[in-house]
Amino acid sequence: MPRVVAGKCKGTILEAPKGESTRPTTDKVKEAIFSSIQTRIPDSAFADVFSGTGQMAIEALSRGAESAVLIDQAGTSVRSITRNLDKTHLTSSARLLRMTYHEALRLLGKEGASFDIIFMDPPYAMAEKYSKSVSEAIEKHGLLRPGGIFIVESDTSAKIQENVTNMTCIKSCKYGSTLVTFFVESETMQK
Repeated sequence: MPRVVAGKCKGTILEAPKGESTRPTTDKVKEAIFSSIQTRIPDSAFADVFSGTGQMAIEALSRGAESAVLIDQAGTSVRSITRNLDKTHLTSSARLLRMTYHEALRLLGKEGASFDIIFMDPPYAMAEKYSKSVSEAIEKHGLLRPGGIFIVESDTSAKIQENVTNMTCIKSCKYGSTLVTFFVESETMQK
C-alpha cells in the first residue's frame, strides 16, 4: 500500500484500487522524485495526470504545495483518490477532475490554469504516446509556469526523451525498472 513519505501527513497509509488497474509509485521512487524537487514544492501548484491513487499530489500537498489538480477517468481510481484526500484532510487544497487527460488539460487551459510542477505516471505500455500528447497539450494550453517542471514516470525501456520534443530534458534517473525523466520548457533553458 502506498503511504505519505513526508510532511504534515507523513506515515498515512493510502488506499489503492484493487486489481492491476493502477501501479502506485514505490516509496523509493517517490522519495527520489520529491528529493529532486523539494525546493520547488512550497506554495506550488501541482498537477498529477493519470493520478491513480492520488499519492503524488497528496505527497506534494503534505510537503507544502498550495494546491493540486488530480486527473483520472477511472471510477475505481476516483473513489480511491477521494477517500485518500478525505483521510489526509487535504480535500480543500485539491481538485479532482474525473475525465480524460485531453479533456482535463483543455479545460484547465480554458480556465487559464498553470502549474509549477506537472507529474505524469501513465500506463507504462502507453508512456511514449502519452508523454508526447500531454507535453503538446501543456505547451498548447500554456499550463506550465515559467521555470516550471514536467516529470514523467515510465518503464526504463520507454523512449520518453525522443517523444517530449517541445521541452528540454534536464535529468533522467533509473530506479530498478522505473525511469523518471524531468523536463523544462526549451525557452527556459535558453534564457
